[in-house]
Amino acid sequence: MVLPESQPLLSVIGLQAGYGRKQVVFDVDLRIEPAQIVALIGHNGAGKTTTLKTIFGMLPAMGGRVVYDGADVTRSSCRQNVLHGMSLIMAERAVFGDLTVRDNLQLGALHVKSAEARAERLARVHAMFPILEERADQRAATLSGGQQRMLSLGLAIMARPRLLMLDEPSLGLAPAVVLQIFEGIRRLVDEDGISVLLLEQNIGQMLRIADRVSVMRSGRIILEESAGEMRARKDYWDLF
Repeated sequence: MVLPESQPLLSVIGLQAGYGRKQVVFDVDLRIEPAQIVALIGHNGAGKTTTLKTIFGMLPAMGGRVVYDGADVTRSSCRQNVLHGMSLIMAERAVFGDLTVRDNLQLGALHVKSAEARAERLARVHAMFPILEERADQRAATLSGGQQRMLSLGLAIMARPRLLMLDEPSLGLAPAVVLQIFEGIRRLVDEDGISVLLLEQNIGQMLRIADRVSVMRSGRIILEESAGEMRARKDYWDLF
């Protein structure tokens, strides 16, 4: 008996995107299953961030489709996508600098009506990143770069996402902090069933946690393979 293929959480089909009349993404196809990490890698300017922004609704698609949880969300707004379970963390440290760590995390769960669910999410964040509980009353702007990155991830977790999109979470961080953040991402997938679309230049760390890898060059996907197949390569220069 042939088992039916599972429905992906996210399907990107022939996506075309850019800025104004300048197209930088051409016919991109991506597929993310539930509880899976898909990494999108490529050189700077390859179109990775543009792809992420278009999926999330920050940029209008020039063509193609974005299907999330079985529904066409190609023209959905960021707000609609957040309410349906998407979260996006950009490479910049996306925190509210004038607010405390505690207030930042509470804002992340603003649309979560259940107090019990909010408390559960907060406990989850604190378990992953204990420093955020220790610094609960500290202004976010005074945290270190790594702590701000942890807080931005905590904000996303508080929103209870089903799909978490991350743009270079290791950018500018010390190796020990990068390791902690990547381990936290993998735990979210394994324990909470979250799906992740990850943009990352740190290939070594990315391959420790990813399930599949897509390689982007000049706005197009040129290769897709498992993380195991990617790890077996002697080098990656031919991909870039």
